[in-house]
Amino acid sequence: MEASVIVGVLIALLVVLVVLSAVRIVPQARARNVERLGRFQRTLQPGLNVVIPFIDRVHPAIDLREQVVSFQPQPVITEDNLVVEIDTVLYFQVTDPRAAFYEIASYLQAVEQLTVTTLRNVVGSMDLESTLTSRDTINSQLRGVLDDATGKWGLRVNRVEIKAIDPPRTIKDAMEKQMRAERDKRAAILTAEGQRQSQILTAEGDKQAAVLRAEGERAAEILKAEGQSRAIDQVFQAVHRNDPDPKLLAYQYLQTLPQLAQGAGNTFWVIPSEVTSALQGISRAFTETLPRVPATGPAAGPADHAAAQAADDANRAAEAAAEAVADAEIASRAPASA
Repeated sequence: MEASVIVGVLIALLVVLVVLSAVRIVPQARARNVERLGRFQRTLQPGLNVVIPFIDRVHPAIDLREQVVSFQPQPVITEDNLVVEIDTVLYFQVTDPRAAFYEIASYLQAVEQLTVTTLRNVVGSMDLESTLTSRDTINSQLRGVLDDATGKWGLRVNRVEIKAIDPPRTIKDAMEKQMRAERDKRAAILTAEGQRQSQILTAEGDKQAAVLRAEGERAAEILKAEGQSRAIDQVFQAVHRNDPDPKLLAYQYLQTLPQLAQGAGNTFWVIPSEVTSALQGISRAFTETLPRVPATGPAAGPADHAAAQAADDANRAAEAAAEAVADAEIASRAPASA
């Protein structure tokens, strides 16, 4: 009796083990390949799956989510024979679990080596400056090559990013010096531009000030000339209204002659012939119009004395006018002293 119970328990345990081995639960975004008698049979999808125990072999689960792999920095030689360390990041996803398991022994290692070789081919055709400034170009070329090569492995390369590009230390120092020189150059250019703008603005201000000053002086000269013109016009009108004779004009000219000779630069001046004619007229007027009075005698009265005195004064005036005429003629022929 006890032996039959033990056998029944063992059979029950065996059935439980068989049932448990026949049932496979696959998590979401996972896949498991099944081999039946050593040959691929199917791929288990997420959820509850049933297999034949001891006949079907279920392989480990393959992650179907997008994976991120960061590779170690790899030395790459550029076109100008400089060694740079390039660190890459790869984003890929398994699209075919069967191909990823049977077409390649280790797809992760294969992707890493393919990335390194492709990166060396791409960067080897660029110089250092192009490598540092063409990350998008490098990324697109790497992605195209990797996507074509990994398609038969059941992989899809979504993105390839260059995480870091480290040139040699000497190149870094040279680049820093170049950048410092560029900054100093830009600073010097900006300073020169500022000084140039300042000088231009100062020159424009001086120009405007000079123009305004000249306009003010011109306006003042115009007003002064207009004033002098009005004064001359008024004097001219007054002279013509009073109708002066040549004797008065000659007398006025005689009064003006000393003022003409007072200037420091007046070394030569000319007396018009009309003035000498006027002076001769004055002399004739004094000599011809006034009568000669005889000398006073014992029978002369007070009236005779007065007339004689007036005649003497007229004679002296005539002589003075004659002398002035002679002096004017001499002065008109020779330069006057300053």
